[in-house]
Amino acid sequence: MQTVKMVVTGPFNAGKTEFIRSVSEIEVVATERRITDHTSRIKKETTVAMDFGRITVDSDLVLYLFGTPGQKRFDFMWEILSEGMLGFVVLVDSVRPETFREARRILDVFHNYAHTPYVVAANKQDVQDAWSPEDLRIALKVRPDIKMLPCVATDKESVKNVLLELLYRIMETAPE
Repeated sequence: MQTVKMVVTGPFNAGKTEFIRSVSEIEVVATERRITDHTSRIKKETTVAMDFGRITVDSDLVLYLFGTPGQKRFDFMWEILSEGMLGFVVLVDSVRPETFREARRILDVFHNYAHTPYVVAANKQDVQDAWSPEDLRIALKVRPDIKMLPCVATDKESVKNVLLELLYRIMETAPE
């Protein structure tokens, strides 16, 4: 059996934990802790180390999904989680343009850790004010050869489409 390690990364509250939860065949191992800042109306918990999920594609292939913490104070975990990854997904919150600069920084950091295939997923495409994937491509300055995919992290089929696209990219670059 072959295993493929994929990392799901992105800014705080982009939907990384939900992305993994929506497709994992096991209960997601999550290291979420309550946020102590009572002024935050966005989220009550945050990932402090990682999320872990698993998907069996077929009898020969299993995907291991590692979700990164999104808060900058936990970014020391990024390099650890990137070890051995064969590809990564940068999840972007399409309705929060104030996070786009951070998404671009995260993309650059992970690309520098390992020159592996990656895709960018434009999350929350089910929300009325969501930026389109093509508008996000321009805002994030993502090259035309990189897949920019629409996504809804709570929708299993949407998440599967993103992961399959990344898996195809990984297979294209794998040595024979």
